Parts: sequence; C-alpha cells; structure tokens
Amino acid sequence: MLAAPGEVALEEIDVAEPGPGEVRVRIAATGVCRTDLHVIHEDGWGHELPVLLGHEGAGTVDAVGDGVTSVAVDDRVVIGWKTACGACAQCRAGRPRFCRRPPAAPGTLRRRDGTVLTPVLRTGTYATRTVVPAAAVASVAAELPVEQACLLGCGVATGVMSVLETAKVEPGSRVAVIGCGGVGLSVIQGARIAGADEIRAIDPDDRKLAQARQFGATETGPGPADYVFDVVGRAVTFEQALALVATGGTVVLIGLSPAGETAAVDLPRLFARRARIVVSHGGDHLPDDFPRLAQLALEGKLDLGSLVTRTAPLTEWREALDAMEDGSVLRTVLMP
Repeated sequence: MLAAPGEVALEEIDVAEPGPGEVRVRIAATGVCRTDLHVIHEDGWGHELPVLLGHEGAGTVDAVGDGVTSVAVDDRVVIGWKTACGACAQCRAGRPRFCRRPPAAPGTLRRRDGTVLTPVLRTGTYATRTVVPAAAVASVAAELPVEQACLLGCGVATGVMSVLETAKVEPGSRVAVIGCGGVGLSVIQGARIAGADEIRAIDPDDRKLAQARQFGATETGPGPADYVFDVVGRAVTFEQALALVATGGTVVLIGLSPAGETAAVDLPRLFARRARIVVSHGGDHLPDDFPRLAQLALEGKLDLGSLVTRTAPLTEWREALDAMEDGSVLRTVLMP
C-alpha cells in the first residue's frame, strides 16, 4: 500500500464482509500496471491516503452481499475499475461508458489500526482479498489461465477497446501506435482484430519494436495514419501523433500524463487536415466486455500469454514495480 507520499509497504489488512450489492473476491492474480506507478509518483493521484494499490485483478468470488444475483460464490471473475452507476446523467442518456459516478465499496478495507484504505480505482487488488461492487466483476471462462485473465481488467481492455470502442477503427485503415509496452501491444492486437491493413509500431526501444511485430505490427517507425494512438501521454508523443494523423484521421490519447504536462497544437494544420482528437478513458470499456475479450483469447485471436513476462509472489511487489519502470517486462503478474 501507499501509506504516505513515497512510502510503499506490504502489510496485513482487514477485509470486511461484503455489504448489499457487493462481492468479496479472493485474488488469484493481479497485473502490475503502469497506472500503479502513476499513483505512487503522483502521491496518490487524487486518492485519499493510505491507498491500497492494484487494479488489474482476477480471482474467485468467496462471498456475496444481499441482492447480488449476477455472480455466485466460486465464480471465476475479472475485476473492472470502470463501471456504471446507472443513475448519473450519462447513464440516463444511455452512455454508461461515460459514467461519472462509478460505484465503490467504501470502508470495507482497513489497516489493522482501523484506518480506512482507499483502493486504487475502487478495486485494490494487491491483496489476497478485496471487496468491490457486484457491477465491477464479470464471470469469465475458467479455461482461461488466471494470470492471463487478470490482464483483461485494465491493460488489455484499455488497448483493445481503445481501438474497437473509442476510435471504432474501420477495416482497411492505417494505424500508428506510439509506445509499445503492454497497453500499446494490446492496441496493436485490437487493430489487427479490427482488420487494419497497416499497423505501425513506434518506440525508441528496439526490443519493443521486435515484440510489436510478434503481436501484429506490419511496420516500424513513423508514417501517416488514419488512426494514431498515443499510449505514452507526453508532449513529444502527442505532438508526434498530431504530425502523423492523415486527413480526416483521428488522434487517440490513451497514456496518463504527469501533472502539468502541456503540448503545442498547430491549429491551422489540425484544421486543414480535418482531424479529430479523442481521449480514451481506459478504452471506455465496461466489465461486460471481459467475457468477449476472454473468448477472443480462447479462440487464439487475442494473445494474452505472451504479455505475461513473469509471475511472482505478492512479496516481490517492489521488484515488479522496478521492472515495470525500467521497461524490462511487459507484465509481471503477482500471484497472492
């Protein structure tokens, strides 16, 4: 957990019984996502400290609260951090993917001294158990290895659904992906699934370019594209995306930017190209998408296994974060 700015530690916590509309999940696998580094580097990233890290988890339901009928005890589930409340203006307008008040299960996770923990993105999966709203879990086939299934909870859904849902890439399109880590490789896979003719991988790391080809990239290096995905979220990458977008094309911002990051926009160029800029909030996915993505994996159309560089016990969380930061892994999956 992130106990205070710069203070990350592993400690025992208390996990409550689920309340009405909630479920408790026994975590079997949790991916180490760059968003967790962002939370650490940004002193909580808006979460009230102390924070229970982790948001890319899968496991088994071990208790359900009153009124829960969507899942049952012993169901294999993936936990999703993007859910819909069903009552906000966006939900009432039939746009649940843009929900502004995703439900949570407050007060169910505490330190041993009674201090309430804030789970990252309402999930908190760097633990043996967590409690979340029932709307935040979706059952997936048990045939899918759990260390692969957990990746659906964030990185894979963010990448693939940025293509299929946010951008709605059309068959025959030209796609460019800036940043080829785990999310970027998932964007590449999404573009392949969508039927893109040309998929360009752009990254300064030759290792990642080689991996990108394995996942479906047809070209490496910059070039004009109908859809340009910035998976990094820095000024230099966003400006590069704007420079690459073709007439009538779309720039998709996926990467989380550090506080205060700004980019210059050549407005006459943007106007002349009639380009549009859209923001992907986690691929605008919902837990309802997880079974579909799991089925694509089981059919061999979505490669999850190659995204898992290594598995490790929860006690090796620090090594996992360091490996993520230095780029030596695509994903470490912690197995509590």
